[in-house]
Amino acid sequence: MSNSPAPTRPGAGVAPVPRSGFFALLTVIATLGGLLFGYDTGVISGALLYLHQSSLHLTAAEQGTVVSVLLFPGAALGALGGGPVADRLGRRAALFVCAVLFLVGAAGSALAPTFAFMVVARVLLGLGVGAASVICPVYLAEMAPAGRRGRMVTINELMIVSGQLLAFVINAILSATIHSDEVWRVMLGVAAVPAVALLIGLFLLPESPRWHAVRGDVDKARAVLALGRPQSEVEAELNEISYTAEIASREKGHTIRDLVDNPWMRRLLFIGMGLAAVQQATGINTVNYYAPTILESAGLGTNAALVDTIAVGVTSVTMTLLGIWLLGFVGRKKMMVIGFTGVASSQAVLALAFLLPESGFRVVLILAAMLLFVAFVQCFIGTGVWLLLSEIFPLAIRGFAMGVSVFVLWLVNALISFLFPIVNGALGSTGTFAIFVLINLVSILFVSRAVPETNKRSLESLEAEFRGVSTGAITTVYR
Repeated sequence: MSNSPAPTRPGAGVAPVPRSGFFALLTVIATLGGLLFGYDTGVISGALLYLHQSSLHLTAAEQGTVVSVLLFPGAALGALGGGPVADRLGRRAALFVCAVLFLVGAAGSALAPTFAFMVVARVLLGLGVGAASVICPVYLAEMAPAGRRGRMVTINELMIVSGQLLAFVINAILSATIHSDEVWRVMLGVAAVPAVALLIGLFLLPESPRWHAVRGDVDKARAVLALGRPQSEVEAELNEISYTAEIASREKGHTIRDLVDNPWMRRLLFIGMGLAAVQQATGINTVNYYAPTILESAGLGTNAALVDTIAVGVTSVTMTLLGIWLLGFVGRKKMMVIGFTGVASSQAVLALAFLLPESGFRVVLILAAMLLFVAFVQCFIGTGVWLLLSEIFPLAIRGFAMGVSVFVLWLVNALISFLFPIVNGALGSTGTFAIFVLINLVSILFVSRAVPETNKRSLESLEAEFRGVSTGAITTVYR
């Protein structure tokens, strides 16, 4: 590995920031991608109530297409391509690409004159959502010290659910104040504002020190580490990163060969894909995308359904905050086992509630069971899965493996979102949620048997353990 002749600034446009505020600035700007992820996936739930009667006159099939193309092919392909782009261009540069896609996609969706134009804009938006869902957690995990990593990465999950809450609130406000069938254009266009903020904010952030190190730019890696760590800790962490990066640099560019030659890498990739699948198999996005529709079918009017959907967003944000706090005391694996147990139980209540005769009590019970379901997902599963995906993969294949895993996540998301109204129409809500109960019982078994514990471990020590390597350069636990 080669050193540059002199220490280099971590990136053009990076302003000097006091160490105490560096991680706060980094987290706020980087997680704007998560906020956009949440807003763009949540806002469509309100827009759907108007699209069929707007100037576009979308049919039910066309509305379903508008929802699903953001997920597949949009987000799925964005996730698959986001990892390799982040490996090649850098994490920060890849986030610039995401910001542009968010901006163009949001503006295009809001101004769409035709159904075809809308579909193209939503695909572009989906590419940004999918890529950001890969790059933001990886970037935060690689920038954070081990002791801060859990909190920093899970703040991205907080921003995702905050974006969904923001979408629900804005939908309700706009529906009540703009009495027009074209109000959906404003709902979709609001996403352009945080996209511009992300684009500007990225000029203040450095590139990941681990990305610099794997390319031999040790001085750049050291300069980035020094932005957020005391000098006494910089060299020790740089030694760990350099050791792992030296191995990764030999493996870089040979991802498929590495996966074929190393069973431990394949196992981690399969675990990552499994985590992505079971997170979506909770059925959480049936609530995020169809909550107003479910509540409307339970007997509420359009405006009342939109207002009550805000409770889903508030629950998501509140319970994500609780989950972030719990991660300081409870291991990732235990968190997820508790989460899937709670999800299966609340879905069983939800399934039984739909058997009751129509009444005010039935509506309240359905809403309460939905909120309990959301609470368990966001507190125990959402935080744990995104964090584990950012931690378990070795540096040489991190971008690729994260991309494949999140591709699976979006693929399962799209499949469930597409099938939910069909299965719900055929089996009814009771039968549909009973299926989710069975799926989540299987997920408990998968997590308890296959998922490793990563709490309070450096990325380098985890990789060394997975490789079966012991070295003095790797410290198993940070103080």
